[in-house]
Amino acid sequence: MAIGAGIGFLGGLLGKGGSALATPILVAFGIPPVIALVAPLPATVPGTLVAADGYRRKGLIDRNVLVWSLIAGVPATILGAICSKFVEAGSLILVTDAVILVLGVRMFLRPGHAGAELNDEPVGRRLIIGVAVVTGLAAGLLANSGGFLLAPLFIAVLGMAIKPALGTSLAVAAVLAVPGTLIHLALGHIDMTVVAAFALGSVPLSGLGARVALRTDPSRLERGYGAVLALLGAGFLIAAFA
Repeated sequence: MAIGAGIGFLGGLLGKGGSALATPILVAFGIPPVIALVAPLPATVPGTLVAADGYRRKGLIDRNVLVWSLIAGVPATILGAICSKFVEAGSLILVTDAVILVLGVRMFLRPGHAGAELNDEPVGRRLIIGVAVVTGLAAGLLANSGGFLLAPLFIAVLGMAIKPALGTSLAVAAVLAVPGTLIHLALGHIDMTVVAAFALGSVPLSGLGARVALRTDPSRLERGYGAVLALLGAGFLIAAFA
């Protein structure tokens, strides 16, 4: 519950479900890796919805990005989850950590720097679909909701401002967590006792994290967000090679 509370707060603050952060922490506290990989995923659904609702009420969810992300991301998540039996997850986690590190450094050094513009609707749609497919595959393979990549890629690739990127990321991640949860449940990868304890801690704190983010100055939030991503990416890479 304590781990869930901390991850829930960070998830709401950083616009992500938090399952990617939870796995290494749960393993460090003695949860078997196969359980730690999947256990946080079901808990991200209610927690992420609670956090996303705060952004929705402020009008900070981009519906166009949300819809196209779900159209492309849900099938990609299902495919990734099915393929998780055949793919070695360790190398994928390393690549993901490296991407998080690079995106975090970029946002810390260049806050407010927009990526590709979405003025051309077909081009913008292709970019959204590309981000959603990459994120969905990674989410399915690594048994998480994809929020660890969604918000940084929304900012870096789509050129979204940080608060709409965080709000939209939370809304997308809440849905992407569902098919992955069902498939991993069918594969017997979920320990409901761990899930319940994690959820009891994470759901209330997710909303609190989102409220803190909404009240923070956007440029300061983006620079802090980049710093956290960079530290997490570097920390996970160092731990993997230690």
